[in-house]
Amino acid sequence: MAKKATGTTGSKAGKFVIGRAGFAKISAVEGIRLTAPMKKRADDARSKGLTAEEYRMTIIRSHRKA
Repeated sequence: MAKKATGTTGSKAGKFVIGRAGFAKISAVEGIRLTAPMKKRADDARSKGLTAEEYRMTIIRSHRKA
């Protein structure tokens, strides 16, 4: 009888989520700091329950030239 392969070979291999605090620490090493408008936009998105795609569109709209 053949053994079933185990481990991290599935579709989720190598994927993980970095929380807000962890991302801020990594960004700080890169010299990137969150500005007050960026923090407000993130808080608003979280309170509205936006999906990742909706949040991305909010960011794009904020940087789009008129």
